[in-house]
Amino acid sequence: MRKYLSCFFVTMMLLLTCGFTAQAAEENENPVSIPGLTFDHSMELSYAEEFCVDYYKDGYVLITIDQEGQYLVVPEGKEAPENLDSNITVLKQPIQNIYMVATSAMDLFRAIDGISNIRLSGTKEDGWYIQEARDAMEANEMIYAGKYNAPDYELILSEGCDLAIESTMIHHNPEVQEKLEQFGIPVIVERSSYESHPLGRTEWMKLYAVLLGKEDMAEAVFKEQSDKLDKVLTEENTGKTVAFFYINSTGAVNIRKNNDYVSRMIELAGGRYLPEDTGDNDNALSTMNMQMEEFYAKAKDADYIIYNSTIDGELSTIDELLSKSKLLGDFKAVKEGNVWCTGKNLFQETTGLGTMIEDIHTMLTTDDEALEELTYMHRLK
Repeated sequence: MRKYLSCFFVTMMLLLTCGFTAQAAEENENPVSIPGLTFDHSMELSYAEEFCVDYYKDGYVLITIDQEGQYLVVPEGKEAPENLDSNITVLKQPIQNIYMVATSAMDLFRAIDGISNIRLSGTKEDGWYIQEARDAMEANEMIYAGKYNAPDYELILSEGCDLAIESTMIHHNPEVQEKLEQFGIPVIVERSSYESHPLGRTEWMKLYAVLLGKEDMAEAVFKEQSDKLDKVLTEENTGKTVAFFYINSTGAVNIRKNNDYVSRMIELAGGRYLPEDTGDNDNALSTMNMQMEEFYAKAKDADYIIYNSTIDGELSTIDELLSKSKLLGDFKAVKEGNVWCTGKNLFQETTGLGTMIEDIHTMLTTDDEALEELTYMHRLK
């Protein structure tokens, strides 16, 4: 029920923005009345709150993304209804030659066997840690078409692009979105990073599955991840503390805030995130920097350390970690050998967040020193 209410309120906010009235919403079983279409049912969501999906008869589907807009997916061989509100973007199936700029969405397409629908990439080959994306670019099946703020419009048009999928970074360059739309290329701005629950991010694969007509596959893949979380949640909280960080080029420590999804994954895995007082509501950023001395005072007694390798590369040994700061040698986790490092693929593999929670839980509950490798982490030697 909570998810249906969330979907209702997301839709209502967009309806008011688009000029619909609350009265019109109340008079229809579905909050959005589309001339010529009959509402059938809404997609059931477990964790995602930033989008909702409504199904209509004859294969039409309406996607609503919070603060971004609404998109009517029109089945192949059919036409958009007459008198459709101009604020609803039409997406005609089959949707091919996608310009993928939002890196977090690539793995969700991979999970539903949708890489072949992506022709244009906003990331160069060496920037992908998803092997299928790298392979596609190496085989010239996917080509680089410029990053979000500098797309190659001529190339995009020549490739017959049906859709651009952007992250919210596009709002820093709204003229790019406007230009794409002027060329007749619909733009979806995805908000998976705004989901409060880690598996809410993973559940966005259901939205992309609607575009490709692969909802059943998305349901199966998502269930695999949610089942892993459900299994972890049946076990008691370990009470063990975990610090997750990296050291930037100036020697400051970059940490996640308590409201960030990484902090939440640690909590769901049965741990307690350190440092605890990270100013959740200071600004919209999910990370913050602090001086090593402050980090030392707040996190030196952490039972476990996870070093975030995304920015400056993976570490193999504790000596490599200590080369970044000798103070780390006094940390409890370092003395006891409970130091782990993420793989660089972690933040692009949005599909595996249930597995990451499982990894952290295994780390917290397994005393076997021979356990050196998990799916997304490895122990420093």
